[in-house]
Amino acid sequence: MRRIVIDTDPGKDDAVAILLALAAPEALEVVSFVSVAGNVPLARTTENTLALAELAGRAGIPVYPGCTRPMARAAITAEHVHGETGLQGLVLPPASAAPQAQHGVDHLVELLLREPAGSITLCLLGPATNLAMALVKAPEIAPRIAEIVWMAGARSEGGNVTPAAEYNVYADPEAAAVLLDSGVPLTLLPLDLTHQVLMTRDRLLDLREVDTAAARAVCTMFGDADGNPQRERERDGIPLHDPCVIAHLLDPGLFSGRMINVAVETASPLSLGMTVADWFHVTGRAPNATWLNVADADRFFALLHDRLSRLP
Repeated sequence: MRRIVIDTDPGKDDAVAILLALAAPEALEVVSFVSVAGNVPLARTTENTLALAELAGRAGIPVYPGCTRPMARAAITAEHVHGETGLQGLVLPPASAAPQAQHGVDHLVELLLREPAGSITLCLLGPATNLAMALVKAPEIAPRIAEIVWMAGARSEGGNVTPAAEYNVYADPEAAAVLLDSGVPLTLLPLDLTHQVLMTRDRLLDLREVDTAAARAVCTMFGDADGNPQRERERDGIPLHDPCVIAHLLDPGLFSGRMINVAVETASPLSLGMTVADWFHVTGRAPNATWLNVADADRFFALLHDRLSRLP
């Protein structure tokens, strides 16, 4: 049993990740959610998180609203990918639960100082603003974190928001730098990996056979491979980025990679947010992250199919 906090900015792929986590209560204890501004503004990400937890029958898990903007820059949202609400055509009833009054950053600090060291894994599905702010505010939490697992970065695939940068890093590169310099065990699931995990039409048709509200919600958001031309790459399908974080925790054999040094560009206007992944150890810098870059996509979708069938 892993005890996890999910830091998220739903986002249709975040939504799938949340449902996947809540479908595995014997393996993952979701202690709390922390929302962050990202794919859509904070009010939307908070509302979406509450509504998705309720869809999965887990409305009692607390949701703590976090940061409304990056550490040092203006917010960059992605409604052109995720729709105005973030959930790409999925309409959920307003959640019956309310968000917590405590700020998400303060919650992270308080939780990590209260719980036994090494007992909490942090799952990041969006920009790293909340955790970076917590690490700056209370550096003593760093050795108490079991692991950070973050969907972030790109090397061989290039970027999906600029030629150089993946969205979660580009949205707050200063926050990414804090995490990479923190010394906390860090696993990164970059575009190199997630672009292998494609929701194709065949996989979507297979998922439509799962007659649960959660599966129907996923099919709505990704209906007919989104019903639009592929925005990130000209491929037959849409990458399921953020669910890879949860899938990795449920079945570590799904993905493989190795420990490398990763740095982030925070100054260059041309390559802002680029993750400089030293795959061949040419810099001599010490490894600071596990970089996963090989996926078993069929096994991933079998896991998703199975887990969504267990939800309401």
